[in-house]
Amino acid sequence: MPSEPKRPAAGRGSGPALPGRRAWPLRALMCCAAVGIWGLSPAASAGGLKVGKPAPPLALHTLDGQTISTDSLRGKVVILTFWATWCVPCREELPLLSAYAAAHARQGLEVLGFSLDEPENLPAVRKIAANLSFPVGLLGSAWADDYGRIWRLPVSFTIDRSGVLVDNSWDDDDPAWTEARLQRIVTPLLGPSS
Repeated sequence: MPSEPKRPAAGRGSGPALPGRRAWPLRALMCCAAVGIWGLSPAASAGGLKVGKPAPPLALHTLDGQTISTDSLRGKVVILTFWATWCVPCREELPLLSAYAAAHARQGLEVLGFSLDEPENLPAVRKIAANLSFPVGLLGSAWADDYGRIWRLPVSFTIDRSGVLVDNSWDDDDPAWTEARLQRIVTPLLGPSS
């Protein structure tokens, strides 16, 4: 009985082998599609947040035992900031954000600080929080309800007086707060409330 001719190995898939030059674009396209399908893109991990749409509710459980919900802050401009003691850019932006929040509190600005630190780092969180003008609490996990999995730091979300998301820093290449970024995003929202 004659043996069948041997075919070149097709690799891991069951399809035909592709020449090297033509195989990598197809593989790259398949990887990109898989990322989109399984929701691994930053937009998907942020719960599909949309600037210009109502911001999802979120509650901060503060270090001193209070609970502050974004719903209870309607009528104010709210910044939700996510940080950790081990995050160098976070430690650099927190004093700037704290000073800005203190300077604009009378104009209706509220900042809620969500630390991603583990409970065993609570003393370090308290030390940083003691120098901030806004309330801080431990997030408890990397998931922040409809804001998604917090996978990069710092990240923040800005909500206007009517509860609409006006800034989603998942979309920014450099999401850390700077004076210029605060002036561009937050200051225009702090005009007199109607």
